Amino acid sequence: MVTVIGIPAYNEEKNIASIIMKLKKITDHIIVCNDGSTDMTEEISKELNVTVINHSRNMGYGSAIRSIFLKAKELQADILVTFDADGQHRVVDVQNVTKPIIDDKADIVIGSRFLENKSDIPEYRKLGIKIITKITNSSLKEKLTDSQSGFRAYSKNVLKNIIPSESGMGVSTEILIKASSAGHKITEVPITIMYGSDTSTHNPVSHGTSVLLSSIKFTSIEHPLKFYGIPAIIFLGIGFVFMLWTFQTYAVEKEIITNVALIGIGSLVIGIVFLLTAILLYSLVSVVRERNTR
Repeated sequence: MVTVIGIPAYNEEKNIASIIMKLKKITDHIIVCNDGSTDMTEEISKELNVTVINHSRNMGYGSAIRSIFLKAKELQADILVTFDADGQHRVVDVQNVTKPIIDDKADIVIGSRFLENKSDIPEYRKLGIKIITKITNSSLKEKLTDSQSGFRAYSKNVLKNIIPSESGMGVSTEILIKASSAGHKITEVPITIMYGSDTSTHNPVSHGTSVLLSSIKFTSIEHPLKFYGIPAIIFLGIGFVFMLWTFQTYAVEKEIITNVALIGIGSLVIGIVFLLTAILLYSLVSVVRERNTR
């Protein structure tokens, strides 16, 4: 089986050479996506004779992952492993994340930092990852412990069926939601992360915001009836209760309570908008999926 290792890299001249040299011991197929770096990342990668994809400007982590997906597909990879360039991942763990795919037990394997809790993860990052994972799990069939790990393995079927579109950190959630909806099996294996002074970290606020927005967007697309239908029922229920209150008050006292009536009307309008959105989006998604299967 052809195993390709893809490395998204932005200004990683401190770590990229040592990472490539270590990975060359286990595979000859390495892709570095130089995402608009302004340092020597591109030159170092080319000097080490790996496949280099260059972005003319910094387009974001998701864009780098997309380029790696497309290149791995072009190279007819049986397995793609995404490996961060910041020096946090251990090369020895590559075998662990690829084994379930080789054994035909999974289509996506995530290297989880929390299955065995061996990684010395800063508490604020641990809390943020767990919150984001809970949000992501609401849209998945499987319940994961580390939905934001960049250390993953993807099967040939996943590369064939899924093309990421998110440009930012939300790509991790996008891939999982799309894969789960398509029926791909997702599993996790324990890995150890090495945090240090030379490892780069993403801004936790922008990371969390990006992932949250991605979760909302892709959940609404993949499950429109649930995403919009449930709020529609809630608002319609509130609207009917307040309108019944308004009519009852008018029938007894010949007086309309303005605030109650406005809440009733407003809730009914919002509920109807949500309901129509659910129906229209569900119909649209169904038509698109039907065309794609032809």
